[in-house]
Parts: sequence; C-alpha cells; structure tokens
Amino acid sequence: MAILVTGGAGYIGTHTCVSLLDAGYDIVVLDNFCRSSRLSLDRVKKLTKKDFPIEEIDLCHEEHVQQVFQKYDIEGVIHFAGLKAAGESVQKPLNYYDNNITGTMNLLKAMDEYNVKQFVFSSSATVYGEQEQMPLLEDMPLAPINPYGQTKAMIEQILRDYHYANPETSIVLLRYFNPVGAHESGDLGEDPNGEPNNLLPRITQFAVGRIDSLTIFGEDYPTPDGSCIRDYIHVMDLAEGHVQALAYCQTHTGVEAINLGTGKGNSVLEVIQTFMRVNQLQLSFDIGPRREGDAPISYASTQKASKLLSWQAKRTLDQMCLDAWRWQQKNPQGFEA
Repeated sequence: MAILVTGGAGYIGTHTCVSLLDAGYDIVVLDNFCRSSRLSLDRVKKLTKKDFPIEEIDLCHEEHVQQVFQKYDIEGVIHFAGLKAAGESVQKPLNYYDNNITGTMNLLKAMDEYNVKQFVFSSSATVYGEQEQMPLLEDMPLAPINPYGQTKAMIEQILRDYHYANPETSIVLLRYFNPVGAHESGDLGEDPNGEPNNLLPRITQFAVGRIDSLTIFGEDYPTPDGSCIRDYIHVMDLAEGHVQALAYCQTHTGVEAINLGTGKGNSVLEVIQTFMRVNQLQLSFDIGPRREGDAPISYASTQKASKLLSWQAKRTLDQMCLDAWRWQQKNPQGFEA
C-alpha cells in the first residue's frame, strides 16, 4: 500500500515526501513538472536513501489518472498539485479554475473507482481573505479575494460534498500559512519559477546576487513597525503536519479543516532583520507602495491542529532563516544548475 503524492516535486511536496519516507510510508509521486524539477525528487531519494516510482502525469487527463490508480495499490492521497500564484490567478483566472478544480475532480473520480478513502488536501490561508479578527479560526466564514484562493475554497466545498455522498471517507483540509525555510541538509528548498513573489526567496536570491533589488511593500500598516505581519512556518514543520494528518485519516472519518501555522506573527522587517542577524549579513532594501490585497496582519489559531493532530510547529524564525540561506548558498541557481 502506498500514498499517492500529487505535485510531489514541488516545494512543500518534496519536503513532505522526505517526512513520509522517514515515517516508513511507501509513496508514489505524480507530477507534470510544469513548475518543478525532476531533480528535486532525486534529492529526496538521496536524502532518504529510499526509492519510489514517479509518474509524469497531468491531473487534467482523467484517463492517465485512472491508469495510475490501476497500476499501484493506493491507500491514501496527499494532494498538492495545482497552480498557486495569487497574482497570476487574477490575470489568468480560467487557467486556475480549469487546472485546479478539474485535476481534483479527476483525482476524486479515481479514488471513487478504486475505493481509496483517505485524502489530505493542500489548502491555504488565502481562503479566509481579509479578516479583522485574529487569530484566524477554522470556523470563520471564507472570503477569498483572488481566483487562486477561490479555487481552494471551491475544492474544500467539493470535498465536503464528496464526503457527504461517501461518509466512510476521511478528508483533512490543511490551511497553510506562510511556508519558508528548507531541509536542514541544504539539499532541498524553495526554487520558484522566475522572479519569486514570496519574502524569504526574495531575500535569499537578493543575498546571493540572483536578483537586483529587495523591496518592502508598504511601511504604513497599523503594525508596530509599519510592515505587514504574517505567520511564517518552517516547511519541515509543515511537512510533519501532513504525516500527522494522514495518521488522523487512518483512524477517523469526516471532513476537518485545520490550520497549519505557528500561531504568532512576524513582520516583514522583523524577518529581514532576523535573516541578517543569524546569517551575519548586511542587506539594503527599498520601501515600495502597498500591494493590493495585502492584509495588515494574518496569523493562525493552532489549537485545532494541536488537539486533533497532536501537532505544533517547533522550529523558530532563526532556524527558518538559517535553513533558507543554507539552501540558497548551496544552490544559488536552484535545482537545474
């Protein structure tokens, strides 16, 4: 019996593959490699000293997905695969609705056909939209503000409807906050396509000379230092949360939405200052205007994850910054170099 990991060559996917293999699971990775590198999976095999099959499949091709379930004895699914750039989704909404929803529908059809009952979904804190109350709680009304977030919220509803029709299934909707950092070895990390949108990859790529500037978007937010506050979580803590979610699926039925975050926020300026301090670097940065849709403050309530999954984030912001820089130093141009 194996766990199917869709999008397993991506940033969170590769780190979760390491955690699954270290926990004793057999895995099958499905990825179309449109925004990831096959070399990342070679690194997973090297780190864990374990082999696993890789299927180069697009989830939007239903027949190919069915063939994967026919070929392997799949026990459960962890579903990462999907387009994930919020800004791009505003420019190309049809691509996001088509890819993310169609792929998930094809997965569920194959699970139905082959009697697979365990499903962990890679959702996002973007489903909350802009909320005034903090921390963000799982039972808050969802109000995504871009097509990417809308696809996550729509898939969550599809999964709830699917469970209602198939009450023996167990589904966990993991709502991530801001994954950062890298595997402690420095052999796995975040390797975004093109110029990065997220803060830590922008810092590390600027520090290594890969991009020319580092800009903070907004300095007049109602926060202690004027920059946005976010809940940054180490990617390995996040990966371990998936292993715990899978274990939960094996002993429960139902649908549960669960936040994965640290439960506290750090400002953009605080992250930059921490990165410079722990890595003994001095970086210059510019102040730009606010970005549309950036909420001043966002951080998770983590009580549900602690109660249901017996999980909590363990790694500090210092560790996130150290690991992110170790990865970038060892891989200044990412995997392909």
